[in-house]
Amino acid sequence: MRVGFIGYGNMADALASGFVGANVVKFADLTMCNKSNVERRESFRARGGTVVETARDVTEKSDVIFLAVKPPYIKSVLDEVRREISEEALEPKVFVSVAAGVTLEAMEGVWTTHDQKPPAIVRVMPNTPCLVGAAASGICKGSTCSEESLHRALALMSTVGVCKVIMESQMSALTGVSGSGPAYVFVLIEAMADGGVRAGLPRDVALELAAQTFYGASKMVLETGEHPGVLKDKVCSPGGTTIAAVHALEQAGVRAAMMNAVLAAANRGDELAKM
Repeated sequence: MRVGFIGYGNMADALASGFVGANVVKFADLTMCNKSNVERRESFRARGGTVVETARDVTEKSDVIFLAVKPPYIKSVLDEVRREISEEALEPKVFVSVAAGVTLEAMEGVWTTHDQKPPAIVRVMPNTPCLVGAAASGICKGSTCSEESLHRALALMSTVGVCKVIMESQMSALTGVSGSGPAYVFVLIEAMADGGVRAGLPRDVALELAAQTFYGASKMVLETGEHPGVLKDKVCSPGGTTIAAVHALEQAGVRAAMMNAVLAAANRGDELAKM
């Protein structure tokens, strides 16, 4: 499989590194264009990837093409592809947009407004843990995307973590939970480590313990199938240290703050979709 990237920022780099790390592709199978960052171009080339100049070049050299430019540029990039590559040549290819807020209808409209059939397009909301094979992603397909094309993109994304097929109307909600979610967790890990330092632990020890605690707790939820509330109750002895800490979290409104964070990201996703 040949994979291309139109635009190559942090997310594209994480995906490319994740695919190579999962042994799905070699860097020699990857192509990218990115006019704004010379350093990334040189790094990509040094690892064995092909660097080209245009969206057309990426599309012609790839089977699956990730649209990884900033949202305002998605339609102009697709219009370049539409103008320069025939419908027949695009038919076997799959375009995967990772741009927040750009709807499938808007992307397909680049072709339909010219009475042309759009190629297979899917939207994916990945997150940065794809770099370490632990992504939590969602995917939905456009009107002309076959089940075969959807599953080709799904299989690729599943090599770097979990990927769930969702409805496009759920994309903003997914953005709030998993797309933006790693940032919430990083904030909480940092805060827990700061608490450990305040209580007397060395910084490096506190940070490693905090990160490992999140990892271990997450693994228990995923592997036991038990509700997080049940697992929490098992840690809280009557009158003990843990229930005292949970009480402090509830007093501070941590649960509501997390829910509000998810809703804020989801609402922003909806706003971007209307721009």
